[in-house]
Amino acid sequence: MGELKLMKGNEVIAEAAIRCGCDGYFGYPITPQSEIMETLMLEKPWETTGMVVLQAESEVASINMLYGGASCGKKVMTSSSSPGISLMLEGISYLAGAELPCLIVNVVRGGPGLGTIQPSQADYFQTTKGGGHGDYQVIALAPASVQEMNDFVGLGFDLAFKYRIPSLILTDGVIGQMMEKVIVADHKPRWTDAEIQKISGTWATTGKTKNRERHVVTSLNLESEKQEIHNHHLQAKYREIEVNEVRFEEFQTKDAEYLFVAYGSSARICQKSVELARAKGIKVGLLRPITVWPYPTVRIAELATKVKGMLAVEMSAGQMVYDVRLAVNGKIPVSHFGRYGGVIPSPGEVLEAMEKFIKGGK
Repeated sequence: MGELKLMKGNEVIAEAAIRCGCDGYFGYPITPQSEIMETLMLEKPWETTGMVVLQAESEVASINMLYGGASCGKKVMTSSSSPGISLMLEGISYLAGAELPCLIVNVVRGGPGLGTIQPSQADYFQTTKGGGHGDYQVIALAPASVQEMNDFVGLGFDLAFKYRIPSLILTDGVIGQMMEKVIVADHKPRWTDAEIQKISGTWATTGKTKNRERHVVTSLNLESEKQEIHNHHLQAKYREIEVNEVRFEEFQTKDAEYLFVAYGSSARICQKSVELARAKGIKVGLLRPITVWPYPTVRIAELATKVKGMLAVEMSAGQMVYDVRLAVNGKIPVSHFGRYGGVIPSPGEVLEAMEKFIKGGK
C-alpha cells in the first residue's frame, strides 16, 4: 500500500533505507547530501529496527565498513557527494573485485576540486567508466524525481544482491534538495541470520560450523592466470547485466524528428523543452536513460535510424554524449549542450540549443 508523504529527495533516501530493511549505514557529511545521514540520525532506526547508523571518521573508513558489512551478507549502504566518492573509489573497486553487494548514493556537486555545493552531472565518467582501478562496473541508477529516489533504494539493493555487485544511485543537488509528494513503501523487516544464510550462504562470511565451510572474501589474487579467470567471470556477469537490466524512458519519440538524450534532473528540464518545441511545431522527443550503466545503447541505435539528430543535454562539459555517439555510430549528427560548475539550464536555453542544432550549428 505505502504511505504518501511530502519529502526532500535526500530525506526519502534515508526513509527508504529504513523501510527496505537496511542493516547498516556508514557515511560522512558533505553538502549537498548531508540530510541523508541527518535524517537517519533523527529517525533513530537502531531503536526500532536494529539498523546501525554510524558517522565514520572519513569517506575512506565508511566504504571499508561497507566491505565488512557486505562480507557478512548484510544490506549496507553509504552516501556522499563528488569529492567524497573520489575518496571511496579504491574501496568500491575492492567491493567490485570481491563481488560484494552494497548501495552507494552520490548526490553530485559542481567541480572539479572542491568546486561548489550546487548541482552537477560531471561525475558520469567516474560512475560509468570505472572511476577506480581495474576492469569493473557498478550498476548505476539515475533518478529524475523524489519518487525514484525512494524506489531506487530498494531496486538498488535487489540488483546488488542478484548480481553480487555494488549499486550506485547517481543523482544531484536538484533531486536531492527538492521536495515532492512521494509514496514510501511499507516497512520490511531486516533479514534474519537464517534468511542471510539462505540468500548469501554460498559466499558470505557467516562462519564455519559443522554444517558449512568457511568463506574467504577477498579481491586479492597474486596468481595472474587465476586473476584472469576471475576477470573473465566478472566480464561475463557484466554482459549478462547489459542484456537484462537496461532501463530507460521515452517521451514523444514516436513521431520525433530530433531527440534530446538526458538523464536525471536534465531529463526533467528537457521534458519541458519538448513541450515548448512541440508548441512551436518542432517534432522533438526525449530518451531518458534510467540506468546509465548498463546504458540503453541498443535503443539509441534503433532510434538513430528514425530521427535526424540527437542532442545530449547534461550539467557537465560533455560526458554522456560520448556514449550517445558510440550508440549512434556515425549514422546521424550528435551534439552536446551543457551548463556546468553548478549552473542549472532553463528549458528555454535547452530549446534554443536544439533549434541551433537543427539549423546546422553545434
